[in-house]
Amino acid sequence: MLQNGKKAERGFVMRRGIFAPIGLFVMLFYLTPLGAAESTSKALFAYGAINAYMAPIWIAKEQGIFRKHNVEVEPVFIIATQAAQTMLAGGVQIGFIGPTHVINAVAAGSNMVMIMGNQNSVRYQLIAHPSIKRGEDLKGKRVGIGASMAGLATLAAIVAMEHLGVNVRRDNITLLPTGPEPTRLAALKAGTTVATVLAPEIAKPAASEGFPILVDMAKLNIPFQASGLVTMRRTMRSEAVMVERMSRAIVEGVHFISAPANRKIVVQSLSKNLKLSDAERAEAVYGELVEELPRNICPTVPGIRSIMKLMAEFGINAKAAQLKAEEVVDLTLCKKLGGDAGG
Repeated sequence: MLQNGKKAERGFVMRRGIFAPIGLFVMLFYLTPLGAAESTSKALFAYGAINAYMAPIWIAKEQGIFRKHNVEVEPVFIIATQAAQTMLAGGVQIGFIGPTHVINAVAAGSNMVMIMGNQNSVRYQLIAHPSIKRGEDLKGKRVGIGASMAGLATLAAIVAMEHLGVNVRRDNITLLPTGPEPTRLAALKAGTTVATVLAPEIAKPAASEGFPILVDMAKLNIPFQASGLVTMRRTMRSEAVMVERMSRAIVEGVHFISAPANRKIVVQSLSKNLKLSDAERAEAVYGELVEELPRNICPTVPGIRSIMKLMAEFGINAKAAQLKAEEVVDLTLCKKLGGDAGG
C-alpha cells in the first residue's frame, strides 16, 4: 500500500531542520558582499541527493570553476521534495533535481523546467535485508523510499519490484518515506524496512555485508531521466546570464572529472563528499562515475516521456500522462553548449 508520507516527511524535515536555516542562509548569502568584479553573479545551488552524480557541482565549487565563469555559488543539500518546493518559493534559483518533482510542478501549473541532464539513466539497485531472498519475500513488508511519495526512488522501487513479479497494491507492500540514501540504508540495516533502492556506491558495500542486491536497474534498459539541472522559466528570462554561466561551469566540471589527469583530485572530492573511508571503494566509485557520467549534457526526451508514462501508470500523478516532454524540458541552452537531445 502507498503509506501516507506527509507525517513521515514532516518529521524528517523537522529533524533535519531544513526550512528555518535555509531562510536565514538565503538572506545572509545574498547580503554578503561579493568582493569581486561587479559583473559576478550569485546563486544558491540546491542538490537533492547524495551520490556520485552530484560530483560536477562539488568539483566546480572546489576547483574554482564557478569563479572562473564569474558566478559565486553556494551548494546546499536540501532533500529532493523540499528542494523543488524551495525553488518554487524563490529560495534557490537552480539545482540538481529529479524529473518527478519537475513533472509534478509543471502538472500543477508552475514553470519549473529541466535544462541539462547530469544523470541520463537509472542506476538504482534494489537491495534487501539478508532475510529477503526473492521477490515473493517482499509481500506484506515495508520498502524504503525517499522523503516523499513524489520522488524518483518511489518510481524506481515500484518498477524494480514489478520486474520481480511483485505488485505494491496487490501484494500489500508499504512504501515507507525514509529520506536520502544514507538514511534509507540505515533503516534497512535497522530492520525498519526490508528493502530499498540505492545508488551502486552505497549499495555495493552493503552487499558485501550480506545485504543482497535483488535488481540492478541499469541492466533493465528502461529509458529513464534520473536527474538534471533544473530552474524556473522565469529565472531563465530574468537571470539568463547567471543560468548560462552556471551551465557552462557545470559542463566544465564534467570535463574536469572525465580527464584522467584529474583522477586523484576527483577521488579525493568523492571521498570527502560521499564520506568514503575506503580508498579502494573511492577509486571504484570514480571509475564508475567516469564511465557513466553523460557527455551528452541534454536531458533525454525519451527518458522524460518514460518517467511521465510510469508516473501516470503507477498512480503517482495521473496528470503526468497529459503533459508533453517539451513542457518539462528546455533544450535551448544545452544545445547551445554542444549537447544533443538524444531523440
